[in-house]
Amino acid sequence: MFAQLMIPHHEQAVEMSDDLLAKDGVDQDVVDLATQIKAAQAPEIETMQGWLRDWDATEDGMAGMDHGTGGMMSDDDMMELQDASGADAGALYLTQMIMHHAGAIAMAGAELNDGEHADALALAEAIVSSQTGELTVMNDLLAARW
Repeated sequence: MFAQLMIPHHEQAVEMSDDLLAKDGVDQDVVDLATQIKAAQAPEIETMQGWLRDWDATEDGMAGMDHGTGGMMSDDDMMELQDASGADAGALYLTQMIMHHAGAIAMAGAELNDGEHADALALAEAIVSSQTGELTVMNDLLAARW
């Protein structure tokens, strides 16, 4: 279940990062962070997809879940980010990604509490560690620039 839920969560973070990276006039520190998030989460998606294939499981973990669950952005949120430009896009990306990361950290924490698969537990621990650090960076950027 952890992989089924985290794959679409990570996919949305990559999509948000791609949207931001396609824009001009975004603060370089935010661009660097979006690049880092995409670089970290894309391989994690592949790893989790491999687990699901190995386990003969499907990727439909988010089916039936409302956006807004686990930090997922709604369609309106995603459209707002797509429509934003420059510094406004950077601030919105940070604000949305803070919520997104908080959801991922909560999901990973649940896996750490209840999970049994050693590799999934290791990934959950890595997500908590890396995304907690990224949350600090995002909050600092927002405080310093917006």
